[in-house]
Amino acid sequence: MMLQLLAEMTGSIHVGLAAMGVGIGIGLTGLGMATAVGRNPGAFTPILVHGILAIAFTEAIVFYALFLLGH
Repeated sequence: MMLQLLAEMTGSIHVGLAAMGVGIGIGLTGLGMATAVGRNPGAFTPILVHGILAIAFTEAIVFYALFLLGH
């Protein structure tokens, strides 16, 4: 019983780890964006564009992990 529960839990742990890593990555990206805008407020628009792209690419990691869950 316990072994079966452990096998089911470890089978999808990569999704949780990917989500945790993505959360940390998006937080660090937001921190960098806020710091950059604080240092140079005139560059708000380019920083925002690059930050949104970076966050979108970072979020894709979770979707890859969810896709691999079914295989």
